[in-house]
Amino acid sequence: MLITFKTKSYANIMMFGEVALKLLKMMDYGVSVPGGIIAEDVPQALSNLQRQLESVIDVVEPTADEEDDQPAVSLHTRALPLIELLQSAVADQNNVRWE
Repeated sequence: MLITFKTKSYANIMMFGEVALKLLKMMDYGVSVPGGIIAEDVPQALSNLQRQLESVIDVVEPTADEEDDQPAVSLHTRALPLIELLQSAVADQNNVRWE
């Protein structure tokens, strides 16, 4: 499953469902898909996400397939595009939604 985050002031961000749901939980917006955040609440969601990420050790989990040549990516790195989207939404006072 893929989840796409959208706001008027930034390009759409697509994430694998498992990662996106984990980040939604960190923002304190549950795991409902589709969903959204009104513009007034986006700064709090961004703050929640950043605070939660600070408390998580930035560990890169090994991939299940030992022969996979793709490098593993940490949750912190995966969150960066979403953080940028939220920052853009805050700056332009836009809603954020995901589906």
